[in-house]
Amino acid sequence: MKNKLKLYRIQKSLTQEDLADKIGVSRQTIIAIETGRYLPSITLAFKLAKLFKVSIEDIFIYKNN
Repeated sequence: MKNKLKLYRIQKSLTQEDLADKIGVSRQTIIAIETGRYLPSITLAFKLAKLFKVSIEDIFIYKNN
């Protein structure tokens, strides 16, 4: 699964640490999501979408290959 998390984070001028603090995860979790090494839970995906005021599908792109 691809994502645009880094793009949304940068648009809001947030560091990885800032974003992690806002949604209650570690900076390492944000790094892993941004690099595609970790798929967030649905709860975490909703928290991110709510923070950026977008839909989950705006951040996460599902590719079924």
